[in-house]
Amino acid sequence: MRKITTYLGSVASVLVAAGAVQADSSDPIIIPIHNWSSQIVMSNVVGQMFETMGNHVEYVTTDSQAVYESVRLGDVSLELEVWEGAFGASFRAALEKGGLHDAGTHNAVTREDWWYPMWTKEACPGLPDWQALNECAAAFATPETGDKGRFLGGPVDWLKHDQERVDALGMNFVVVNAGSAAALWAEIGAAEAEKKPIVLFNWTPNFAEAVWPGEFVNFPTWEEGCNEDAAVGPNPDVTYDCGNPANGYLKIAAWDGMKEKWPDAYAALTKISFTNAQIAEMAKLVDVDEMEPEDAAAEWLAANESVWKPWVE
Repeated sequence: MRKITTYLGSVASVLVAAGAVQADSSDPIIIPIHNWSSQIVMSNVVGQMFETMGNHVEYVTTDSQAVYESVRLGDVSLELEVWEGAFGASFRAALEKGGLHDAGTHNAVTREDWWYPMWTKEACPGLPDWQALNECAAAFATPETGDKGRFLGGPVDWLKHDQERVDALGMNFVVVNAGSAAALWAEIGAAEAEKKPIVLFNWTPNFAEAVWPGEFVNFPTWEEGCNEDAAVGPNPDVTYDCGNPANGYLKIAAWDGMKEKWPDAYAALTKISFTNAQIAEMAKLVDVDEMEPEDAAAEWLAANESVWKPWVE
């Protein structure tokens, strides 16, 4: 990522030079960056908050699953978006090993699953029921999938296990993975022009729900153990035969050594709690307004001082 030169960053530098604020440590706080907009902007928002406190911040591009091992080992300092559905298993595995901890939970409630824009119901009126979707599979067929429907999944490294669910529920769909979140939005936009039915991976919070009204597909209700124990879920012979959690958490993880090394920044981190609307606005600044992430973060901070300033005071 290019060096942050925002107004907020400049103010932080002046304050440090004047002795108005004092860094926790001369070492930089390392913040990981992944491949979806809200996480990138949120990371810059929090990084710039830390800079106003006199701290130094560095950003590193990190795999969204492997990051929990990096936090546990102290290679990065924290993770700001621990989505229960996508990363809960990796987070819990790292917690069991030790070295990182749960540093807080956002007010935002998450959901990550198969989704469709509302015009799709014209071709498949039984939606959002997953069995009705399966009966309409031919409406989602493409040259790539033949007579089967296409489900457009997220990037492979998001590990959503869509193919396992298709197999477990005997669905007449082929999973095709998009290369990025931007590719998902491009597909919705292209489908909108012709009101073509489309089903793809989506999540909340993000900006898309305000731009394209739609619904999540209702799969068998998620139960603890559905992905590990074949006895859980409607198919007694396989795992992954449930949907994802419909009211998932969005947590913050921190390296155990952060509290001692950067006590003021850590104290601020434990106060952070963003809402669905705030996170969606962060993503919109990049995905719709086409701002650079660091500029989007600076704009969000300038417009929301009453939200974040109490966290750093």
